[in-house]
Amino acid sequence: MIKNIAWNTFKNTGNVDTFLELKQIQELQENMEKQILQEQKAEQNGNSKNEWNNNF
Repeated sequence: MIKNIAWNTFKNTGNVDTFLELKQIQELQENMEKQILQEQKAEQNGNSKNEWNNNF
């Protein structure tokens, strides 16, 4: 969706900077989603980063 917004904005304004900024937002969003999935997977497998703190 962000890609479409970025492309339409570029077509309407001709502003490359806006297109590039929106593409960066899309990449950040994808990276955040990947990180959340990795954290959820680690929690399901019992490989939580905070697991060592639970031994006290």
